[in-house]
Amino acid sequence: MKHPIDGLEAFIQIAELGSFNKAAEKLHVTQTALTRRIQRLETFLGLKLLDRTTRVVSLTAVGRAFLPEAARLVKELDRSFERLRIQSRDSVGDVTMASVPSVMFGHLPAVLGEYIRRFPNNRVLILDRGSSLVMDMVLQRQAEFGLHVRPVEHPDLHTDLLRRDPFVAYCRKSHPLAERTEIRWNELAEFDLITLGGNSGNRALMEAQLSKSHIDIRTRFVAEYFSSAICLARAGLGVAILVAGGDGQLSGDMRQIPIVEPIVDRPLFLVRRRGETLTPAAQRLYALIRKMYSQDSRPIGVTENPN
Repeated sequence: MKHPIDGLEAFIQIAELGSFNKAAEKLHVTQTALTRRIQRLETFLGLKLLDRTTRVVSLTAVGRAFLPEAARLVKELDRSFERLRIQSRDSVGDVTMASVPSVMFGHLPAVLGEYIRRFPNNRVLILDRGSSLVMDMVLQRQAEFGLHVRPVEHPDLHTDLLRRDPFVAYCRKSHPLAERTEIRWNELAEFDLITLGGNSGNRALMEAQLSKSHIDIRTRFVAEYFSSAICLARAGLGVAILVAGGDGQLSGDMRQIPIVEPIVDRPLFLVRRRGETLTPAAQRLYALIRKMYSQDSRPIGVTENPN
């Protein structure tokens, strides 16, 4: 038997007003309907809560003891419903998203800044992971959605392509390449290079292109994170081959130079679980990411398939 929640509300109103008639009017039901609610509640409990005569209604001893507990249960339920209504109306709540770390050097900080400006009471937890782990975290519900760089066909995932970002060379302004407006892939063989680790989707794309073009280059340092590769390049230890980031993410002593012939780019995908509704707070951030990335018109070059 289902918990007779409506019977609790009926019991409380009758106890407070001392009348079935007044309680029925306040709850906008008939006295017959009100009586049935009380009967269902008493049957569920197996106890008599009210004594009723033709002239007076009174609480039994059990009813008097139960009344404060019934009022607390209804109040807690009302508070829970109100929290849900606030979440729906104001999109209030925490959001957990997973993302490849390199996205932080692009457009994402501006998107997150706009989101917090619109929803100042919300909090965003960002799980920095490799691309395959981003998808795993979404599948395992550790993140509500994610940003990743590897195309995927999975029956439980829905994927949106946001944009494609070209590979560029990052170097110090004192580096011999710093004055170049562009550089060809085969010219990179002359320099010590810094790349990302083997689990990086960026590295897989770059290595596929180099293999296709029969280009032999020296990789002097292999870093796990985008930020580490940038720090190594800033220290003058080589040229970091990474995807293009926002110019505002670079300090004044760094340059990013387009790599051409051919132009190679990396896709960026937004992924979520298929057929599942996001929380209102997460849905607002998900929609804002799609909108602001589509409005970012920074040139990204021509797509090159490395396979």
